[in-house]
Amino acid sequence: MVRDFISSRIKSIQFAIEGWRYVITHEKNAWVHAAATVLVIIFGFWLKISLYDWALILIMITLVWMAEFINTSIEAVVDLTSPSHHPLAKVGKDVGAAGVLIAACSSVLVGLLILGPPLLLKITSLLQP
Repeated sequence: MVRDFISSRIKSIQFAIEGWRYVITHEKNAWVHAAATVLVIIFGFWLKISLYDWALILIMITLVWMAEFINTSIEAVVDLTSPSHHPLAKVGKDVGAAGVLIAACSSVLVGLLILGPPLLLKITSLLQP
């Protein structure tokens, strides 16, 4: 019984990894999110942000990635169920994309609020003789 539980959890993780691999290899915007994620993490370490700020940054990174993954799954299901163009299929895809856009814009704002002030201080101190 415990073996079956562990085995099924391992399979669930494998399926999730397959989904992750799909998004990374098939969605162009995932590369934009990946680049932004790496840059924000580098800036966070360079600027030595607080643990609280790290928590907010990680929540926003997670929000954007979750939105992208959910949008990709919506697009796949819509394509499967509506291979021909249909106005409601377009609505489903557009609304999913809007969710990603909202998450991305919110994360940019939070990133600017957290990273902006210390980045300006750092740049200012580097430019002063």
